[in-house]
Amino acid sequence: MDVDYRLAFELAPVGLCVSRNRAIVDCNVALCEMFGWSRELLKGQSFLVLYPSADEYERLGARMAPILNAKGHYADDRIMKRASGEVFWCHVTGRALNREAPHEAGIWAFEDLSSQRPVKAELTAREREVAARLLEGLTSKEIGKTLAISHRTVEIYRARLMRKYRANTTADLVHKLMAGAT
Repeated sequence: MDVDYRLAFELAPVGLCVSRNRAIVDCNVALCEMFGWSRELLKGQSFLVLYPSADEYERLGARMAPILNAKGHYADDRIMKRASGEVFWCHVTGRALNREAPHEAGIWAFEDLSSQRPVKAELTAREREVAARLLEGLTSKEIGKTLAISHRTVEIYRARLMRKYRANTTADLVHKLMAGAT
């Protein structure tokens, strides 16, 4: 039986793309539908168009590089942005084709988590980053180390998130982030 790998790429049930220097070389139907862009508009674009802010794009790229360099792959849950401007939770998994130059070329998968985890509150870029790390189960000290900020600063952002989500405890906040409740 002949396997048509192009067809598998095109019709995969998750968003897929091939990247070079953090730009989209090619992408599949699911990625275009998820983000609300046509393939013609996405091809050649920087991943920046899929992020809520340039700051998040830069910080995440810098944080991913050493992990890609060491392990060759990376995965996390993060808030991304559709062409319409709507933000949504997305699980992103990727593999560097050259661990020595991790952003040089890669293969990435995107899974829309919005049906299980809608974004209900308006969050700043840093609040989104702290929320994502809280969902990973990290402590304030671990989040601070990951984001290169003090654990006290993390606690300030966590307190803001708790106010926005009307949560009484961190566990309550995590539950509300998962449910998308405010």
